[in-house]
Amino acid sequence: MISEVTGHRWGLTAPAVAALFLLAGCGASPAATPESSAIAGTSVATAAPTPSAVAPSAAAPSAPAAPAATPSAPAAAPAQPAVLPASAPVTLEIPSIGVRTDLVSLGLRENRSLEVPPDGPGAPAGWYNRSPTPGDRGPAVMLGHVNATDGGKGVFADLRALKSGDRMNVTREDGTTAVFEFQRGEAYRKDGFPTLTVYGNTPGSELRLITCDGYNPDTGLFDDNYVVYATLVP
Repeated sequence: MISEVTGHRWGLTAPAVAALFLLAGCGASPAATPESSAIAGTSVATAAPTPSAVAPSAAAPSAPAAPAATPSAPAAAPAQPAVLPASAPVTLEIPSIGVRTDLVSLGLRENRSLEVPPDGPGAPAGWYNRSPTPGDRGPAVMLGHVNATDGGKGVFADLRALKSGDRMNVTREDGTTAVFEFQRGEAYRKDGFPTLTVYGNTPGSELRLITCDGYNPDTGLFDDNYVVYATLVP
């Protein structure tokens, strides 16, 4: 994003890279939350059994052996929402706010911060290529500018105008379209960006749209990020 006064670039707060990669590539893993084991494969220590407070008496008669219990059938794993096969995104359309943009592929810079889309009027949004593809399981992440180098609107300038029920259409390389429905939007301080909330595993397919927010005229910078949360329409 370009500030209206000084032209400073925006930057998404760079999360711990190891955590970001494991959280972004969700595959078919169950949802993880900040309160649970957030990284796949991380073991959680369990407490040792507490010793009995009173030792059994040596003179006490032995209780008759209880009949062996019949093994119960293992509980069925909860069904996960249906998703689409992986396929890279090509375009994003948000009819309610007049957005139609081609999508560029964004990775990480050498300093491990996220790349941002190119500058200039009419600059497209971008898909973070280490997040799931839109329609696949997990949160697909897209970034877009809030304003342009000429002071005009950026592709994600009107994200705050989205409301419940608004749809977002992502066309994909395989010719299919993943349709997402707006759930909510949240503003976060860049110095307190909730990495797990935004990038964390989800049981179904979700979409995150991220732009800058909270313009500070004293510094010419944006202090916040605005994040849209949307879910795949079955």
